[in-house]
Amino acid sequence: MITLRRSLATLLSLTLLVGSAPGAWAADPPAAPPPPPAGAPPAPPAAAPPAASDDGQPAPDQPEGAAPTPPRLSYTDGDVSFWRPGGDDWAPAQVNTPLSPGDQLYTGNRGNLEIQIEARNFVRAWGDSQVGVENHDPDFLQLKVAAGHVSLDLRALDPGHTVELDTPGAAFTIDRPGYYRVDVAPDRTSFVTRRGGVATMTPAGGAAASIATSEQVVVTGAGPNPVQTFVAPELDVWDRWNYARTEALIDTVSARYVPAGLSGVDDLDQHGAWRVVPEYGSVWVPQGVAADWAPYTTGRWVWDPRFGWSWVDTAPWGWAPYHYGRWVHLDRVWAWAPGPVIVRPVYAPALVAFFGAPGVRVAIGAPFVSWVALGWGEPCVPWWGRPGFVGRAWWGGWGGPRVVNNVVVNRTTVVNVQNITVYRNVSVQNAVVAVRPDRFGRGPVGDARIRQVEPGSGELRGGERPRRPAAGERAGAPDGRHARAGDSRPAARGRGPRAGTPHRAGPARGGARRGERATPVRREPNRAGAPAAGTALRHEPPAGRDAAHAAHRASSGRRPGRHAGARSGQS
Repeated sequence: MITLRRSLATLLSLTLLVGSAPGAWAADPPAAPPPPPAGAPPAPPAAAPPAASDDGQPAPDQPEGAAPTPPRLSYTDGDVSFWRPGGDDWAPAQVNTPLSPGDQLYTGNRGNLEIQIEARNFVRAWGDSQVGVENHDPDFLQLKVAAGHVSLDLRALDPGHTVELDTPGAAFTIDRPGYYRVDVAPDRTSFVTRRGGVATMTPAGGAAASIATSEQVVVTGAGPNPVQTFVAPELDVWDRWNYARTEALIDTVSARYVPAGLSGVDDLDQHGAWRVVPEYGSVWVPQGVAADWAPYTTGRWVWDPRFGWSWVDTAPWGWAPYHYGRWVHLDRVWAWAPGPVIVRPVYAPALVAFFGAPGVRVAIGAPFVSWVALGWGEPCVPWWGRPGFVGRAWWGGWGGPRVVNNVVVNRTTVVNVQNITVYRNVSVQNAVVAVRPDRFGRGPVGDARIRQVEPGSGELRGGERPRRPAAGERAGAPDGRHARAGDSRPAARGRGPRAGTPHRAGPARGGARRGERATPVRREPNRAGAPAAGTALRHEPPAGRDAAHAAHRASSGRRPGRHAGARSGQS
C-alpha cells in the first residue's frame, strides 16, 4: 500500500511538472469536475466547454434563472441529524452544509441547530425538533416543521420576499422582519409573533387570518374553538438565548471588510485575524491550522441538486472563504482575500480550478481528480448552471481586478477558457489536491488525498473529465455515503423522526413529498451554552383559560410523531 501511494504521488508530481512546459497539452479541453452520480437528482442542463470559436465573453455575474444563495447549517450542538433525498439513512449533520429543497434536519432531546439565511436571518430548532426545506426561490423560502420548537429571527427581510412556515396544524406566511416562534406537538400548534412581526395563518381546511404583532395563536383543529388567539406570553429562556445569540452574530468586526449580506462572517472574528496587504488590501488569516494546511483540504465534496459538486469544510469558519473571494499565499501563510467590497455577493459552490492529466493513468488505469484554490482575480469556470453560463470564465461577485495567466485584463477582454493555463496557487507547496476518481465525493478529502505532490510552475492545461461513481449509486448525505438506487429501509418504530411526513397545510408551491426514513444517527451532546431541552419552555395562555388550550410543554422523553393536522379553523 505504501509503495502504491508513493507511485501515485510520483506520477502526479511528474504530471504537474510536465504540464508546466510551454505548449504542453495545448489541444486538450479545459478540465471539468466529475459528473453527478448515477441516479442523483437531476442537475441543471449541462453545456460542453466552449469551443475555440466561442465568443469568449465572460459569464454574467448572476445569469437569468440562477438559484438563490442556499441557506447554510451554521451551528449544531448535541444530537443533530441530516437527511437528503438520495441518502440511505440519516447521518450526523455537518456545519457549513448548503441546504437544498428536500433536506431534513432533526435535533435530539438535547440538540440545537441553527440555519443562517444570508447574513441577518436565522432559523433555530431546539430539542426533539424536525425542520426541513421544502422550496427555495430568490424571493420565497418554504420551511416545514413536523415537530418540536423552531424560532425564526428575521432581522432583514427584503421587500417582496416571503417565508412560509408549514406545520401539521396550519401554514404561516411571513413577509416582514420580526421574531417568530412555533411549537408543534401531536395535538396542537402554537405560533407567536414578536418585535414587530406579523403573519398570515391558513389552518388546514380553514380560511386565512392575520396575526398581529405580539400575539399567540393556538391551533388544535378540534373542539368548538379549533383556533384561539392570546396575547404573546413572556419570553422564556430559549427566546432570550435566541435574542442574545443573534445580536452577537450580527455585531462583528469582519463585517466591515466584506459585502453586506455575506453569511458566515461572525465565524471569522473568532478564528482568525485581519491584516492589510498592499497588493490585496484587507485579507483574513485563519488561526489554528496546521503548518502544511492549504484551502480545500479539510472537508469533502457533496452533490447539491442545484449547484452540483459543492465544498463542505469542517472548519467552523469554513463558509465565506470557500464560497466567495479568493485565496492568496503570503509569507508562508494562507490568507483569504474578499477583494474590494461590492454591492451584493454572489455565491459559488466552490472557487477552485479543476484539472487533470490527460493520457496519464495510474494504478488500475484511473486518472487523477485534482483541484487548486483560485488565486487573486483568477476566473472560475462554472460546472453548474444553464447553457451559456457553464464553461465560461466567470468573475461573479468579484470586485477586484480580473487576472488571466497572471496578467490583469479588462472587463471587456475576450477570454477563451482553453487559453487559461496559469493558476498562481499551483506553485505553492501542498496547494494542489489530488484524489483517485473512485474516492471523489465519498468522504473526507484528507482520507483519500494523494500525498507528496510537488508544486509546479503554476502553468497547467486542462485534463480529461473525471469519471462518475460506480453505476447504480446516487448522491447521499454530506458524510460521503451513497445509497444504491432502489434502496429503502423501513422507519424504526417508536423513535426518531420520519422524513417528509406527508401533510400540506395552506398555500403550496410544489414541495416534494417523501416516504418515511430510518432513525437519525445519535451523537454525544456537546453543550455550548444553549438552554437544555425542557428548561422553562412554557407558552401558556393567560390564567383562567380552558386547560385544553394550555400551550405545549417540552417533555424530556418525547419523540416527534405524525399528526394528521387540524380539521377546521376559525379566526
